[in-house]
This record gives sequence, structure tokens and C-alpha cells, in this order.
Amino acid sequence: MTSRTAILGGTGLTHPEHFEIERRDGVETPFGKPSADLLYGTLFGQSVVFLARHGNPHVIPPHRINYRANLWALKEAGVERVLAIAAVGGITQAMGPSVIAIPEQLIDYTYGRDHTYFEEDLDHVTHIDFTEPYTPALRQSLIDAAERGGIAIVDRGVYGCTQGPRLETPAEILKMERDGCDLVGMTGMPEASLAREIELDYAVCAVVANWAAGKQPGAITMAEIEDNLKLGMAHLGQLLQHWQPGT
Repeated sequence: MTSRTAILGGTGLTHPEHFEIERRDGVETPFGKPSADLLYGTLFGQSVVFLARHGNPHVIPPHRINYRANLWALKEAGVERVLAIAAVGGITQAMGPSVIAIPEQLIDYTYGRDHTYFEEDLDHVTHIDFTEPYTPALRQSLIDAAERGGIAIVDRGVYGCTQGPRLETPAEILKMERDGCDLVGMTGMPEASLAREIELDYAVCAVVANWAAGKQPGAITMAEIEDNLKLGMAHLGQLLQHWQPGT
């Protein structure tokens, strides 16, 4: 039976631990190929579809991801809800390295990305409501999973999405903080709005990989990011073990 739940894996999650692959499917969409094959299998006894957002191996930078193909492929596979895993930088005090956060709002700083399905061969102009960019019930299912497992998370936050692939300057992070951002990442948009356009439930589980630029002395190193992601992904695994996304 086709799973109704998909996990979009970001940096540090090309293949989830404990995910048992049953089959893989290389697909085409009207918008091109998705980042990788769709992997069908079970995770802690639950049927899921997994897609590596950056490809497998991890070779696609954030600004070159075919977001439209990724979401379309999942929709065509029968998926109804998408959990997006994202490695992010922490801006505000609660968002330290290895923290897991479930943001409820976002600000889009990206440009030049194919960001909508509603642009050609239209018989009317469509405007989606984006008051709540993340599906409340799906967010709550993650918060409930953390409570069941006794896992410390931050159950709020504003995700600021930048263009990448470079990291931000301290001045840019200061501006984002003034704008109200708690987290900074590079893949949150247009992923969230595309999911809304094709009526996929969507939420983000953000794993903080590092303090954002200017939030600690010195440069941000890949070694630091990798170490923090290992710990954060271990916490994520515990969270997913208790997650009950729906039937």
C-alpha cells in the first residue's frame, strides 16, 4: 500500500537510520526529475516514502534543487503529508547547536527560484492562503512525539530562508534577527509554498547545525557543523521513533 507520509531529508540525512528500504522508484515529472529516487519502506514500523532533497550522494546545492519536481513526485506517489528535515543555523538564544526546533512561521529571502506551479496555461489566477505556512496538525504531531519521548525541543520559531549556497554575513544575520527570524536555512522556500499549492500537509523539523554568523567568535567550520548534526540527528531519530503522523 502506498504511504501517505513522506520525509524530505536535508543535509545530514541522506538515508535515515532504521529506515528499511523495500523498493525504489526513479520517476519523471512535468517539471523534470526529482533530486533522487523515491525510496519506499518502513521507519519504526511506519510506512513512509523518503526523498533526499540534495540528491544521493549529497551534490545538489540549495539554489539548484528542483523543488517543483520533488513535491510533484511525492504528490503523484499518493503522499498526503510531508515532514521536511532541515539543517539550519541558530540566531536567537534558544536555538543553540544540536537543538531541534519546530518552526511555525517563515520569511523568504530567496530569489530566482522556480517558486510556483501557477504560472502557465492558466484559466484563472490562483492565490494560496499562507497565513500558517506549516500545517498546524502536522506540527502538533511532532510536538506530541517529543512529549511522549521526553525529548527536548523548541516548539516554535521563525525560519528565515536565504539563497545560499554561501553562508550569511553577520550583518545579514543581524538584519534577519531584527526581522524576527530565529533560524536561518536555505531550503525552506519555495518548498513550503509549493506543498500548499498542491494541497500537501507540510511541516519542518529543523536541526540546528551551528550558531549563525556573528553569534560566536571566529569562522563557521564544516567540522563544527558535522559534529553538531550528528548529535542533532540522534535526537531526531528518537523523535521519529515516537512520531504518529496519522493514518
